[in-house]
Amino acid sequence: MLGMIVRFIVSAIVLLMVSYLVPGLKVAGFTGALIAAVVIAVLGYVVELAFGKDKITRFHRGTIGFITSAVVIYLTQFIVPGSIRVSIIGALIASLVIGIIDSFVPTELR
Repeated sequence: MLGMIVRFIVSAIVLLMVSYLVPGLKVAGFTGALIAAVVIAVLGYVVELAFGKDKITRFHRGTIGFITSAVVIYLTQFIVPGSIRVSIIGALIASLVIGIIDSFVPTELR
């Protein structure tokens, strides 16, 4: 349980950092980032259940994961409208930047 809480806090901090770096992505403070991080995690989990994470080859997982992440970030603004605003280009760039940051500071429990 504690690991999950830490994961969401780290994800929220990463989302806040990315919002400062990426044009077209605005997050409404730490609380908004925390809410958005939870929604992004839930939507990501639903997408993985729907498409089957294990059935994707290693090469396509990166491309599909990148696009899926961008779509999830973009859809989050409609689920929690006060917490996050993002354009399509902003979601694509944010997905790329979050992927790079995740390689150094993992936001997923491994």
